[in-house]
Amino acid sequence: DPDRKTEVVLLACGSFNPISNMHLRLFELAKDYFHETGKYKVIKGIISPVGDAYKKKGLISANHRVTMAKLATKNSDWVEVDDWESCQSEWLETLKVLRYHHQKLLSADVTNSLQDAVPITKLGRKRKQEPNRHEPIKKKNQSPAVKSVPQVKLLCGSDMLESFGIPNLWKLEDITEIVEKHGLVCISRAGSNVQKFIYESDVLWRHKNNIHLVEEWITNDISSTKIRRALRRGQSIRYLVPDEVRAYIEKHALYSLESEDRNAGVVLAPLQKHASDSKDSQALN
Repeated sequence: DPDRKTEVVLLACGSFNPISNMHLRLFELAKDYFHETGKYKVIKGIISPVGDAYKKKGLISANHRVTMAKLATKNSDWVEVDDWESCQSEWLETLKVLRYHHQKLLSADVTNSLQDAVPITKLGRKRKQEPNRHEPIKKKNQSPAVKSVPQVKLLCGSDMLESFGIPNLWKLEDITEIVEKHGLVCISRAGSNVQKFIYESDVLWRHKNNIHLVEEWITNDISSTKIRRALRRGQSIRYLVPDEVRAYIEKHALYSLESEDRNAGVVLAPLQKHASDSKDSQALN
């Protein structure tokens, strides 16, 4: 069926330290973009906060970050929080998180197909007696397996795309598999240079059909870094994060000069892991 829309699941990986209204807007912008193409149907958004083993400076504990993300998405009917990544004891490459969610959809799909298949056999027996009555059902359910599995696409801001150029932060083969097998949805400021960045990378250029650039016309410059800075200085963050997140941060006094110093001087997990493979340095250059 040519009119059949491709189902898409949007996956956002990151620190969410803390989650902000900007993070939530990324999902809305991406969903609008996909629906406006007329070819896709966004069925779910997943927020996957990074685990503590990432060792980023100022990263507070995953259980607080996951709880805040859950509070922030409580009223959403399509964006949810998944804590699988944050529960791992070691830092995981983003590609592995993508694969995990892809697999999860695959196995859920198989289960559904088997359930869908059950009534068909029962109808098959009946059909011998009443040849015409159940015909339309057969057409509709022709083969449950034909149903294509939703595509999991990595949702990111332009800063994440440009981080592909940072030596040892990403493995070239990971970037390749992400853009080749899954796809990227990059929300970029009107006038940002994401196109130029893609043009200058052979691997991104080769798979540019799988990189969806969404221009953000109503710009939103809220960053978690700025939110933490305001909190350290005792300034209000109201209207930058959902109210329940703000209340949670206040209740637990989450961000301070001390919390910002956590992991200071520690090398970021991916850099530790990849720096030894110096052949990978400058993955995209």
